[in-house]
Amino acid sequence: MTEIRPRRSVLYMPGANERALEKAKSIDADALILDLEDSVSPDAKETGRANVCAAVTSGEYGHRELAIRVNSIGTQWHDDDVAAAAKAGPDAILVPKVESAQQVRDLVTALEAAGAPEHTQLWAMIETPTALLHAEEIAAAHERLTVIVLGTNDIVNETYGLHVPGRNPLVLTALSWTLLAVRAAGKVVIDGVYNDVKDDEGFAAEARQGREMGFDGKTLIHPSQVEPANAAFAPSEADVERAQGMIAAFDEAMAEKKGVATYNGKMIEELHIRDAKRILAYAEALQGR
Repeated sequence: MTEIRPRRSVLYMPGANERALEKAKSIDADALILDLEDSVSPDAKETGRANVCAAVTSGEYGHRELAIRVNSIGTQWHDDDVAAAAKAGPDAILVPKVESAQQVRDLVTALEAAGAPEHTQLWAMIETPTALLHAEEIAAAHERLTVIVLGTNDIVNETYGLHVPGRNPLVLTALSWTLLAVRAAGKVVIDGVYNDVKDDEGFAAEARQGREMGFDGKTLIHPSQVEPANAAFAPSEADVERAQGMIAAFDEAMAEKKGVATYNGKMIEELHIRDAKRILAYAEALQGR
């Protein structure tokens, strides 16, 4: 089994806000996206770039995975962002509005040309109709691309949809479509943000929905969303107990050469055991943080 890195909570932090970057050192998020795009005004782009690169090289963020979100391809800041981020060497560089496999390959070439260390992964945002229609090609375009992040606000905006409880049918279709494409490529996929930071119940419901759909975690816009996201995407004690019980029952059935293994009255097969082992490995990864 490949190494599991929890990404239950992936919190955006504004790159031009030094106080926010300092506070992030004490927030129990699995990953931080140090943002140079939407949260940074045009006149603060250079300051933000310097701030996030200094944060990455500080070594002061503990277990938190650090990704730098650069400005999108074709903007006046993109090339300088990529060059600076590559030199800083974060865990990942996140590029918004990626729309094709060729763009992925070009981004990998740019990272390599800028001297990005091997550990720096490429993450890509899928957030436009064009990207959704090419999600499978994008996800499978290069092995350095390891994580796909859904930009649900942009998807709603570009499809003229509405933000509604439970998410509108087109957004759910986009989520499902992208998740299938990413899983086919064997990559990680992170759900989009929830905009109302005061609606705890609504956030919890949407995080649960994302977990039920199969997402690895959720992008967040406020520290208050970290704890409920961590809870929603982590195996519960009951999940761990059930996984252990299934594995024990299956092993016993195989040792006794029984044709069928059951646990709590339900038949279990190899696929159930693979999932049970994944759950236990995830729980172990969380304990080892």
